[in-house]
Amino acid sequence: MDLILWRHAEAREAEDGEDDLARPLTSRGIKQAQRMAEWLNRFLPESTRVLVSPALRTRQTADALGRKYRTLDALAPGASASQLLAAARWPDSREPVLVVGHQPTLGQTAAYLMAGADALQAPAWGVRKGAAWWLRHRVRDAVPEVVLVSVRTPEKL
Repeated sequence: MDLILWRHAEAREAEDGEDDLARPLTSRGIKQAQRMAEWLNRFLPESTRVLVSPALRTRQTADALGRKYRTLDALAPGASASQLLAAARWPDSREPVLVVGHQPTLGQTAAYLMAGADALQAPAWGVRKGAAWWLRHRVRDAVPEVVLVSVRTPEKL
């Protein structure tokens, strides 16, 4: 199973009293999302399930893909790595899953999958705004493993 973790692109800072979920992307963030979406669309299979946090900035990031997606409250800011993995049906999903979400959830998920159970106690790994981490679960010689396929930032595409 492939799991792609895509952090939302740059968003406007919250104004006084503004709901965090209502923050839109900046013009730079829109360009970041478009750049990353172009790269992702070159490599993502058509069967990829796209799961998105309900926050406006994540939906705007996902919109750049031009694909259908499902919005899940379980991916909202403050979600846990366990909630993300359950939503993605890791590692049993038959199709690749792209999750558009937030820090620290994405970094916690990457740390857990790459470093193991002890990572649940460790700080989240840094995932830059607009970046995508592509992870793959596979079984080699009857031993399950997680492989880091790619890490991309919009600025390096």
